Amino acid sequence: METFQQKNIRKRKLKNSILHIVLASIIVFSIIMLLLLLYQVFSEGLSRLSWSFITSMPSRFPDRAGIASALAGSIWTIGLTIIFSVPLGVGTALYLEEYANQKSWWTKLLQLNIANLAGVPSIVYGMLGLAVFVKFLHFNRSILAGALTLTLLILPVIIVASQEAIKSVPSPLKEGSYALGVSKWQTIVGVIVPYAAPGILTGSILAVSRAMGEAAPLIMIGAAGYISFLPKSPLDSFTVLPIQIFNWTSRPQAEFAEIAAAGIIVLLVLLLSMNAIAIVLRNKYQNRMD
Repeated sequence: METFQQKNIRKRKLKNSILHIVLASIIVFSIIMLLLLLYQVFSEGLSRLSWSFITSMPSRFPDRAGIASALAGSIWTIGLTIIFSVPLGVGTALYLEEYANQKSWWTKLLQLNIANLAGVPSIVYGMLGLAVFVKFLHFNRSILAGALTLTLLILPVIIVASQEAIKSVPSPLKEGSYALGVSKWQTIVGVIVPYAAPGILTGSILAVSRAMGEAAPLIMIGAAGYISFLPKSPLDSFTVLPIQIFNWTSRPQAEFAEIAAAGIIVLLVLLLSMNAIAIVLRNKYQNRMD
């Protein structure tokens, strides 16, 4: 007869098999939906994608409409966001992990709030950016205000990801560095940051990719829906690709849906390029550490 232990093992194997089937089904369903979405975007947008489309300004005529101002605004905004968020996020993570007293109630409260801020809806950051950067600091509805708002949005994600990467550094590496008489700052720069760099880069690029696809906080601070010039400074008015795509999709003409799909393709190319750069840098640091 089958013993109780054998029955228990058989039930666990059955549950394990069912769970594998459910998870595999979810993955397959997600991939199919993604492929269908990409097929629709590329089938509608490839015919509209051209050099003229990239270099032309937006227009109320579909045949003349382009994304030059939105593309320039996205590059300006994301570039400034990276400059502001990555050093500040990594520096905060280093402070919390290497300098702050882990047993202090203040440190625990700070880490708890940073973790909670990572889940706050983006529209809330847009309201904060409107109140602080646009009205209080008088940056007006400029690229600088948009970049600072996106910095607030992705900063908690970068901090949390950088903390996890720093925690993964083996203690013997740090202890060996201290044993050789190396100072704490030199250990951070020469041992901890290089070892944690792949994880930091991965978390940072995922956060920046999220910022590149955001429209709600930028609409909240007053990013324009139509810009007919290229921004030349951080204080200029701007629009970005997600807002321009949203405006096109709200038009009733079928031609605007096609150029919106072409804009989505350009946005995907930018995101994939950033991810590719992050992968190259991550592999470079991993090979160096190995």
